[in-house]
Amino acid sequence: MAIVARKQPLYDQLVDILTEKIDHEYRPGDLMPSERELSERYGLSRTTVRLALQELERLGLVVRQHGRGTFVADRSVQTTNLMHSYSFTDQMREMGRDPQTTILEFCEFEADKNLAEHMGTRIGDRLFKLKRLRSADGMPMMVERTYMPVRKFLSLKRPLLEHKSLYDVIEQDFRQKIRVAEEEFFASIARPADARLLEISEGAPVLDLVRTTYNESNEIVEYTLSVARADQFKYKIFHQRND
Repeated sequence: MAIVARKQPLYDQLVDILTEKIDHEYRPGDLMPSERELSERYGLSRTTVRLALQELERLGLVVRQHGRGTFVADRSVQTTNLMHSYSFTDQMREMGRDPQTTILEFCEFEADKNLAEHMGTRIGDRLFKLKRLRSADGMPMMVERTYMPVRKFLSLKRPLLEHKSLYDVIEQDFRQKIRVAEEEFFASIARPADARLLEISEGAPVLDLVRTTYNESNEIVEYTLSVARADQFKYKIFHQRND
């Protein structure tokens, strides 16, 4: 079956076709057809096929092993369970992955009406803004924008955040014992700036997450808006029937 020429790039069309097969026909661990087989089957050059496989690998859908071939990835292992996303760093380490955090912005500014309402502060109160790119094994996973009340973290400086997890800073350095963190999420599409950081296409599916963290006095110490790659996260919930 040859791919017909249309506005969408040929390798991108092949990515769509193979993604559909991975989702509905193949199983984790299955050996994918070789570059030569895909080239002959779809009437494409080996270069185009190679680009498509590289994109599938970048998306975490396949694993390429030198000398053996390309295998369908087990995404149940690779994806991050949102039910346990209290600490990105800790969860990545539990999964055997190497977490990295890049601080993109750290500044102080005045709360507008929207942030004041969400954080239980007054308009004009001073807030810290922390923007971070969270990655695992070199793959961008999530863009986080975190807001914290300055009055609770007066001496907070960027170098401290570069060497410790945010929750360790909150609890260990500023003695703000966390009581609960509420999180909700919804499906969305990647906006241009986030798409560039996450290395995905503009308009690609993402998960928007909103987390509000309270201390033991029921005060909000953190309000975070995150954009996560939809292909790298999952949500799993258990329903138990009570007698």
